[in-house]
Amino acid sequence: MVNVSVCVEMVYNGPFPDRIRRAAEVGADAVEFWGWREKDLDTVTSAVEDADIPLAACTAGGVLTDPAVAEDAIDTIKESITTANRLGCSTLIVTTGPDQKGLDRDAQRQNIINVLSEVGPTAESVDVTLVVEPLNTAVDHPGYFLTTSHEGFEIVDAVGSPNVKLLYDLYHQQISEGNIIATLTNHIDSIGHFHLADVPGRHQPGTGELNFENIFNAIDDTGYDGYVGCEFVPTGDPDQSVRDVIDLA
Repeated sequence: MVNVSVCVEMVYNGPFPDRIRRAAEVGADAVEFWGWREKDLDTVTSAVEDADIPLAACTAGGVLTDPAVAEDAIDTIKESITTANRLGCSTLIVTTGPDQKGLDRDAQRQNIINVLSEVGPTAESVDVTLVVEPLNTAVDHPGYFLTTSHEGFEIVDAVGSPNVKLLYDLYHQQISEGNIIATLTNHIDSIGHFHLADVPGRHQPGTGELNFENIFNAIDDTGYDGYVGCEFVPTGDPDQSVRDVIDLA
């Protein structure tokens, strides 16, 4: 059975504690959100404690593609690791930043590797896993650097830290490359977190072309014991959308 997390930024509206509470009440295994800097951390802590639900992931911030701000990226991620540890958050989502026009792609990729190599030991020291996220540029994130999981896996392999892995987003990767089940099966040891939404539209499973029953079975067959995060915009009742994912998982 797949462990289901809910991205409360995308699935729910309303006061932040209420979003956490609703996810817990419908039976989610964990919750996650995006940037921690915009949150009152005491409120976050109280909300997850009151709901008695783990915090699976939040985002780190930083631009990793520009060597000119590499030190800033390192400091930003290290600060986020400290914050994640304080919050009891097991996973930090790392986005690469934009493709730096005029800068060689190999140089940008090497800078990403350098930054992650520098912060990896800090993550290891507190058992926080950094997950690098490829995003699609065809629909949602034009100009973003990292689009394919295959390049992402190459980056993860080059860093060589047990606490630096890939966030495999089923929505983004279906748009960017397809071949979902074979890719996740062959690279499961390098995957630290999943996100899900159907394609097209980025809505809940059952609204598009992905066969989530088969995908969940494939994830389960690998022995993966982390979370699959609901990061979709519900077309109907959010609670029911999450319940349907839990039933399917």
